Amino acid sequence: MSELFDAVDALLASRATLPPPAERKRLRQAHALTVDEVALALKVRRATVTSWESGRTEPRPPERDAYARLLDGLAQLYPAPAGNPGPDEDPVAGAVPAPAEDAPAPEMFTGAPAPAQARVTVTENPSEADVTTAPEPTAPPAARTSSMSRRLGAKKAAPAATPAGADPRFENGPLAVIDVEDGKVLAYCTGGLVLDVPAKSLPSLVDWTLKEAKLGQPKLSGPGRPADPLLVLTAAACERYGLPVTLTEEEKVSGRIPEGHKVIKQLTRAEWQLTKRGFGPWARIYRPAKGSERQCVQLCIPSWNALDSRFWGNAGQLPPAELARVLGVYASRVMTPRGSTAVTGLELMTALHPPTYAVRDEETGVLRQAETKTPGSLGKDPIDPMNFPPCEVPDGHPVLKDLPRFHVRGPGEKLFEEAYDWARPMTDAECTLRHLVGIDVNMAFAAGANGLPVGLCEATHVKNPVFDPKLPGSWLVDLSHVDLSRVKVGKEWVELDGSLLPSPFTPKGERPTGPAWYATPTVAYAAELGYEVRPIEAWVRYDNGRYLDGWYTRLRDAYLATMADLGVHADLSPQDFLAAMDGYKDRDPELGLVVSAIKATVKGGLGKLRERPRAEGWRPGEPWRALARPTWRPDIRAAVISRTRINLHRKIVKHASFTGQYPIAVLSDCVVYAANGPSPLDFLPYREGKPLPGGFKLGVNPGLVKWEGTQDVLWGEEVRERFNAPELNLARYIKDGTVTDADNGE
Repeated sequence: MSELFDAVDALLASRATLPPPAERKRLRQAHALTVDEVALALKVRRATVTSWESGRTEPRPPERDAYARLLDGLAQLYPAPAGNPGPDEDPVAGAVPAPAEDAPAPEMFTGAPAPAQARVTVTENPSEADVTTAPEPTAPPAARTSSMSRRLGAKKAAPAATPAGADPRFENGPLAVIDVEDGKVLAYCTGGLVLDVPAKSLPSLVDWTLKEAKLGQPKLSGPGRPADPLLVLTAAACERYGLPVTLTEEEKVSGRIPEGHKVIKQLTRAEWQLTKRGFGPWARIYRPAKGSERQCVQLCIPSWNALDSRFWGNAGQLPPAELARVLGVYASRVMTPRGSTAVTGLELMTALHPPTYAVRDEETGVLRQAETKTPGSLGKDPIDPMNFPPCEVPDGHPVLKDLPRFHVRGPGEKLFEEAYDWARPMTDAECTLRHLVGIDVNMAFAAGANGLPVGLCEATHVKNPVFDPKLPGSWLVDLSHVDLSRVKVGKEWVELDGSLLPSPFTPKGERPTGPAWYATPTVAYAAELGYEVRPIEAWVRYDNGRYLDGWYTRLRDAYLATMADLGVHADLSPQDFLAAMDGYKDRDPELGLVVSAIKATVKGGLGKLRERPRAEGWRPGEPWRALARPTWRPDIRAAVISRTRINLHRKIVKHASFTGQYPIAVLSDCVVYAANGPSPLDFLPYREGKPLPGGFKLGVNPGLVKWEGTQDVLWGEEVRERFNAPELNLARYIKDGTVTDADNGE
């Protein structure tokens, strides 16, 4: 009988009544639960919970009954305010269905327009904040009341509205855009909040930020520290505080204003200091910490090109409220920007794996830094430049100072793990097809970092080592015997046309001719293809770990959440995914900027691991500034690129073995195939909606592919003929088909 009752209970639960989407979100936020925590408890993806809260999808068994149980428990703890629609009620027609508690929190933005701004005058007692709103347009009374509630909820101005468990130090968000309107200085924060700024000078603005603005962001990991507040100064704010609106050519080259500038003198008189990089587009103003109290504010000045258009699009030209939204979404999902997207990508690694942790002195009881590094981190001390393996460092590094001048290192002296830039002439059969279709791997380098073991210490030199695919390092090995005409795919040997495939061992796709240095993933792939590998020597790192896993997860979640807000979800069918990707950035251009910035954070952060000299009077053989960082690790960058390239080649081989189709061109993470139709579905081998296991799969997740562009086969042949280049890489132009003479050195 008990089994029958259990079955009946399951049926009832499968039809469990759920509150409206807005109420689901209110209940979660009231208990200070994050989307990630709910997703983890219910064993679903983060994007799934977001879809439930936005009403785009409804939970299905068995998750539905567990979700209903969670919401019922929360509803008992946090009853709906008077006037909230119940589970079976519809909102009043014509009203905006979002009471104060339901308004989007600063860390969650949908594709809806930003709410109208409300101004808050901060007094010494924040609970006595004076809230005023702009006049409402004419509307029915019900609509006006609901709209007002939504704006007040979005602002989170008063401490009483702060969700339980939130850090009251940062209740106004991670950052503010400072602007001047009608002679008044205003701070546009995230969530629609606007603060009146009383500061008359830059030093007083810094004081106000630390004492009254309640800006900042909680730490991302246990041993870490909270993010410093970020102030974004518009051109009008620069004028108000005595800063130039734009930099002179000389200042652009130096990256800062002169040390004798009047604003810097003001800061010095007020006992504020600047970091070594001075007062530039990303300036950091601080006083030495007193105990555990940190006093530091960061400035971002878009008119000085702080928000590079290559990575942030037109964000620097947005109005203050919209700019606060863009940077606020990025800050909540990635981290508060610490500089360029590249700098932020590198800083995110450190924030997730702080080099040290605090310990209490047994004698004095005072907290101090531990002498040992945090487990899994790179530590706080950089590797001595002279202890780097010569094969891993770029030209001009101090460890190479004894090389003859103008010496060119070959594959046997230099680790050269880079992304693909390969193309080949089309076959006669391919020329009879109509289209060239490009597919692009989503967040390819982030996916390459996921689960990758990397060294956490200095390298050890080994002669005639036995290759270990789990040991990070650089290996000198001859892979010229690997024949792509006969390789192992899984457990079976398959015959392929090796002349139509790029070599997986070189960026240009050329077959190696002798011993060369490779990162561990490249050598492991040679063994996976069924060939013996015998390294001659190696530089290996016995202390290693998956240092980049948290970094990947943070950026992946940021990317998927933002794409979901733009209508591109992880559970779409291939056809629906292609439709959703069509013009997705146009649905909310501001969130489109966030997507671009997240992608740039991935690539830039990895690039910073091998940052080259930036002039500054540097000469070959001398150390440069980046070498003083523990995160200057060219071996980690090489390993990520190696794994990314190998992941792509593995899919290419799997696709070729199953379909007999070979790529025309490969550029980084973009692959071009000839096909009879213009869509990826015209050549990707889907069967009953399921992709080829181990091959290319359409989807938004990192490592899956999207459509990059389609051109005619005749277009490709005409372009190659025009430049007399049978192997011109068409993947570079497949997106829009535009090819200029400058692209080909004309």
